Amino acid sequence: MPDGKHYDVLIIGAGLAGLALARQLLLYTDKRILLVDRRTEFPPAKQKVGEATVQLSAYYYARVLDLEEHLEQAHYLKYNLRFYWKTPGKTNDCYEHYSQSYIRKLSNINTYQLDRNKFEGEMLRVNLEKSNFEFGPGCTELKVSLAQTGGLHSFSFKVAGSEVSGTTRWVVDTSGRGRFLARQLGLATDGKIRHGAHFFWVDGLVDIEKLTKLSLQQIRTRPDRTALGHTPAWQATNHFCGEGLWFWTIPLHGKTSLGLVYDNRLIPRERIDTLEKLIQWVCEEFPLFARDLPYRRVIYHTALKDFAHDCVQTISPARWAIAGEAGRFTDPLYSPGGDLISLYNTFITDAIQTEDDVDLADKCRLYEQMMEAVYEAYVPTYAISYDALGDQEAFTLKYSWELAIYFSYYVFPFINDLFTDKRFLAIFINRFSQLGRINRSLQTFISDFFQWKKNKRIPPREVIHFDFTDIKPLADAEKTFYRVGVSVEEARQILDEQLSNLKEMARFMAAQICASVLGDVHVLTNRRFVEGLDITRLHFDPEAIRESYLAVANSAEEYAWTLDSHVLQRLIEGQCEVVDEAEELVEVAGD
Repeated sequence: MPDGKHYDVLIIGAGLAGLALARQLLLYTDKRILLVDRRTEFPPAKQKVGEATVQLSAYYYARVLDLEEHLEQAHYLKYNLRFYWKTPGKTNDCYEHYSQSYIRKLSNINTYQLDRNKFEGEMLRVNLEKSNFEFGPGCTELKVSLAQTGGLHSFSFKVAGSEVSGTTRWVVDTSGRGRFLARQLGLATDGKIRHGAHFFWVDGLVDIEKLTKLSLQQIRTRPDRTALGHTPAWQATNHFCGEGLWFWTIPLHGKTSLGLVYDNRLIPRERIDTLEKLIQWVCEEFPLFARDLPYRRVIYHTALKDFAHDCVQTISPARWAIAGEAGRFTDPLYSPGGDLISLYNTFITDAIQTEDDVDLADKCRLYEQMMEAVYEAYVPTYAISYDALGDQEAFTLKYSWELAIYFSYYVFPFINDLFTDKRFLAIFINRFSQLGRINRSLQTFISDFFQWKKNKRIPPREVIHFDFTDIKPLADAEKTFYRVGVSVEEARQILDEQLSNLKEMARFMAAQICASVLGDVHVLTNRRFVEGLDITRLHFDPEAIRESYLAVANSAEEYAWTLDSHVLQRLIEGQCEVVDEAEELVEVAGD
């Protein structure tokens, strides 16, 4: 590598975030880019985790980075996210014993199950085809001296025994958990989420529908195909759920990714601190896997005891930025890591193209505000209501709400290139802040409901299948994917429509919980009761809910929902009180 050279952008770290940022800059600018990494093997021999994409990140990789052909050829299309719960009274050693919540139809935006090693290898290959891109693998003793606003940054490092130095206009840290700039600048902070993870890969495809006693013909013609459809379930990101935990299966060509994510407070680490213990625990917790996992060859296994972290600042008008895990990371549930990379890289790319110092300072202020707001919006999902994974009804309320926000307030603006329009951001932040207050209130309400319910109710003994998009506000939010090429004013109108949609949805979720607690479907349609719910200050107190409803129970006025107010009833039919279930079990034992 030449010494003393000047670059427009120095990127530190050739992982997913760094390679994607380089690709974006090479496609949309003529900037001279130097990408460095301490590793020498690309892609690495060890498998990389973080395979599942969702609509925003998949659109970014396929359309913004123009890698759609590679994604279609080398990676599986993803069949949405599916969630499973054990059924009381069944052995749960067969796939068909599990209740499911899911989205049956494929998304209008293709999503993918990434083999990270293949994908990063392809991004490096196409980046190296560009004459304005240089790559420095095996980089050691990296030093970066950041200049004041307007000046040039200097750097030096060793590669192949020689020292290289130079200057750069921008420095972007995508070094992952090494967190090069965040540590150098004292910006690294702990996250608010205390979760751990174990993940491993096995040879071949773990086809969860074949974890059963049924024959191939019986699998094909099961009556529940009417609800589930024929797209292979293994093609989804499958989540087998319990209180504060989930176990995933993700298909890759020739192998399967598997992993457990868990609240550190609920599972002692020593219970699963080796691969053998982990597989044993999974087979005991979700017995269908005992049919398969003990007999598979494990390719690679690793773990993270505590993976969430935050960052005080991630972009500066002094022309430095931080993206990917080098900055902020929340939790792998719903695969938000790729989304954060997509958003951050898009902000950073726009900032790098901004030459005027005043304009850049204004953009950096807005982009930092956006980055922090998006991160904080995820926190209640993981830090408050993670326990709700343990119940199909509670989690369906939680996830359909979160997904409706994601579709309308994340994906819709992104596919319209609106997040780098300062006029739009002012509109967006105003409305997004309203959702933040409602979200925290509702997440706490759902968590408290779950904690009450797990001690009071036994879930139905029959398997239940539920499509999230049966809830109309979620289906309406998904339709925003079809609104492309809109003006800022049109986008404002769509956001307002969706804000109204989401407020009704939050009110419905709160009313549904109250109806479930009281065991009375009339709660859902009592206008005075429903209108009395303050969705920004919900408080879960069963006796207070009962008293509040009894005070207006005689009112004949019905609340005018625009959705089917009884859509979730099948999730609670067949539930019984814990005491009744215990008595029944005693009777069965006596027989």
